[in-house]
Amino acid sequence: MIGKDDSVRPDPETPRLHFRKFRADDLNELAAIRADPDVMKYIASGRPESIAEAQTILNKILVHWEQHGFGRCALIHKASRNLIGWCGLSYLEDTREVEIGYGIAKPYWGKGLASEAAGATITYGFEQLGLARIVAVTWPDNLASQRVLAKLGMAFVKIAHFYEADVAYYAISREEYQVRS
Repeated sequence: MIGKDDSVRPDPETPRLHFRKFRADDLNELAAIRADPDVMKYIASGRPESIAEAQTILNKILVHWEQHGFGRCALIHKASRNLIGWCGLSYLEDTREVEIGYGIAKPYWGKGLASEAAGATITYGFEQLGLARIVAVTWPDNLASQRVLAKLGMAFVKIAHFYEADVAYYAISREEYQVRS
């Protein structure tokens, strides 16, 4: 299975971010981010989540790591040492395709951190996990996320139906990534 060998998973670093596996004691910080209506506008149901809903999400993240050896990571802002969001790879709903997903706390918006985190995650997916392709889905009117995906070299493929919604579906292949690198 992809990523099952932890020896290929050093915690990634970027100039401003440290990635690490989520832990059970991250619940309150994660729940605070997921309770923000602006953060959640284009994630999941599009509404703020309760602590119980954040617990369900955290459990799913932890199970994905255990089952597959990769998953969403907690993003730690190096300067503040705060957990400011998540970014990572997981299987796209009911498929064997690997999807990138991310979310950043509102006080950290507009600083290029989503692009920084997602770029490091794409690199990790191709160079450490050996993926052939990475996909992403976003709400069609989430222009900020679409700009991040375009910066990463991901191309719009189609409108698809995932997570009970019609979403813009993007993809990048390892070959396309290598040309950009």
